[in-house]
Amino acid sequence: MSVQATARIVATRDGLPVLVSDGPLAVRRTRATGPYTRVTVVGAMSAPLGGDRLAIEADAGEGARLLVDSAAATVALPGRTPEQAHYDVRLTVGENAELRWLPEQLVSAYGSDLRMRTRVELAATARLVLREEQILGRYGEQSGTLATRLTVHRAGRPLLDQELGYGPGAPGGWDGPAVLAGHRAVGQLLVVDPQFEDKPAEPQLLGETATLMPLAGPAFLVTAVAPDARQLRCVLDDVLQARLPG
Repeated sequence: MSVQATARIVATRDGLPVLVSDGPLAVRRTRATGPYTRVTVVGAMSAPLGGDRLAIEADAGEGARLLVDSAAATVALPGRTPEQAHYDVRLTVGENAELRWLPEQLVSAYGSDLRMRTRVELAATARLVLREEQILGRYGEQSGTLATRLTVHRAGRPLLDQELGYGPGAPGGWDGPAVLAGHRAVGQLLVVDPQFEDKPAEPQLLGETATLMPLAGPAFLVTAVAPDARQLRCVLDDVLQARLPG
């Protein structure tokens, strides 16, 4: 039997007025260092499975500083039915607010079929740090079918719209030399900050398999591939530490 569940997080300058868990998505306030209110997503059961429809909504209101992470990787698994699973993330960041969205990896297990959609709405003075990592197959196995889309609007205008597809159901060439070249870990790090309006980030190669590119707005996007999750995280963490020491 498939599961439908939506977890909700609302942060204000003064706290967390809304923290709602649902189904396999348990959200818990956890101890944080620094100025952030921290929420950790804890998987309460195996999900997403085939046919599941899961969603997380996070709203950082005016002046809020919210950090959302997860206790463990999310593993997409085949279900009892061949239906595609859906996982939607909807993020809203208000004026002078900051959201750091830093979940653990999404693992696409063999035989799974997942569509993941992340939508972000940013106010003009909002700040965002968003990390997404996809691991294509558990150790020693082939990837499942995974389609992801990341859409970001700032002050009502498009900032980024990126769609990726991997696995047996994806268009041909996804594992070729011009895309993953045999790598099984892929990640993106998006940083949006009004300070980049006066001083945009410079394009940069980060080793042999990662790039940093400025966007048409006060933002930059790091895209990286790696042989495994550990090496991928090292690349993205190095960028965070170098450019966002706080």
